[in-house]
Amino acid sequence: MSAAEEPPAAGAPGPLAGIRILEVGTMLAGPYATMMLADLGAEVTKIEPPTGEISRQVSDTYFASLNRGKRSIRLELGTPEGRRKLHDLAANSHALLVNLKPSAIRRLGLTYDTLRAYNEKIVCVAITGFGLDGGDDPAFDYIVQAATGVAAMTGDPEGPPTLPGYSSADNSTGLTAALGLLAQIVSGRGGQVDVNLRDVMLSQLNYHASAYLNTGTAPTRRPNGAHSYYVPAQMFPTAEGHLALFITHDGFWKTFATEASVDGFPTMAERAERRDEVLAAVTEALAADTAVNWETRLRPLGIPAAAVRTLPESLDTTPQSVITAGDYRLVGSPIRITGHHPVYGPPPSLGEHDS
Repeated sequence: MSAAEEPPAAGAPGPLAGIRILEVGTMLAGPYATMMLADLGAEVTKIEPPTGEISRQVSDTYFASLNRGKRSIRLELGTPEGRRKLHDLAANSHALLVNLKPSAIRRLGLTYDTLRAYNEKIVCVAITGFGLDGGDDPAFDYIVQAATGVAAMTGDPEGPPTLPGYSSADNSTGLTAALGLLAQIVSGRGGQVDVNLRDVMLSQLNYHASAYLNTGTAPTRRPNGAHSYYVPAQMFPTAEGHLALFITHDGFWKTFATEASVDGFPTMAERAERRDEVLAAVTEALAADTAVNWETRLRPLGIPAAAVRTLPESLDTTPQSVITAGDYRLVGSPIRITGHHPVYGPPPSLGEHDS
């Protein structure tokens, strides 16, 4: 292998090396966004109040899961001295990302309108519940899931609305904000990027929203999380455990039906029209074996199927996803870039990088 062909050594600079990002983030959406960028090589400086960002009070593992590889400085942004130091930092940074109430963002001078005086090219990203001009109504993750229709379409139709078991709105908004931040940096122009939880979740309901807006078809909750279009595509009980099966086209169905000895229903249209009959036949067939065995049988045939596992079971079977950051074992970046091997630094202690 020639020198030109040799892969970069572990710890080589990431694709965002040299990008300096300030974060005034709390809890989840903002810190998750900047951690994803830090994993890609950006230098992220977390600006915390003297008492520390509130997620430090949740638990050490919670804070570590959102703040590895960052720097920490303490600033009281409500004071003239704190604002002066912020302006000095902004003058030498590519971006500032903040998630607070709109009134607090403006009061503390964390917008492009304020910071452009110190750096014309800085990108200011605001994560809020309903937009910078949307008011200060509380907008925590679960509140937004309830308000946008996510909870109403989740769960068994005979039971109450249900929320996913993790912070889907916060995580999705963090990733969207990171995308907006990078897009504006690439443009070469400074400016304000405005991302809010409500709009992100409505965007993620894409085909459901399109069906309603264009045909008046509202989403409905179906048993076992069944898909609104594809049949069979849902959870099924088996002889032991539950199996997620996702049959999206006729080729998948033909292969599955042969393996499971299910007759009939050869086309997608027929399966959708005769949903109840299809589900009854598939449920009866899957009862003959365990979820794990069905997964073992179906996956080599190219059929999308998975036994339902707990998070501990999933982590135990994917050790390549687990990394070490200081004293913590965490799930690493999901972004794989050829030649880039992230160096996962520990979460910073409060004020570790005060000058």
